Amino acid sequence: QVQLVESGGGLVEAGGSLRLSCAASGRVFSSSVMAWYRQAPGKERELVAAITSRRTTNYADSVKGRFTISRDNAKNTVYLQMNSLKPEDTAVYYCNAHRTDYALGVEYDYWGQGTQVTVSS
Repeated sequence: QVQLVESGGGLVEAGGSLRLSCAASGRVFSSSVMAWYRQAPGKERELVAAITSRRTTNYADSVKGRFTISRDNAKNTVYLQMNSLKPEDTAVYYCNAHRTDYALGVEYDYWGQGTQVTVSS
């Protein structure tokens, strides 16, 4: 079982920055793919950025060059540094942990409770 707790959301003006953190409990953090998703009102949840256990990263086109995902396995924490924020970045941001148990052939997904990010124009 993995529990995820996000922090760092808030209200910021366009062009500003925020840093989201996601602290994970459990012993499987280091082997999990960690990701940030977001969901704006009336829209589907979308992938923002992901980072593998080997620190390979992937970003949505809309945030490339502005957002940076990173992880600290010693602290069981994943971060999302968000720069040059735009009003369209306004959403609830969710932390996700994806783990594969290759021995059982089972995949697990864990979610945080979400943190609100609001960017004013």
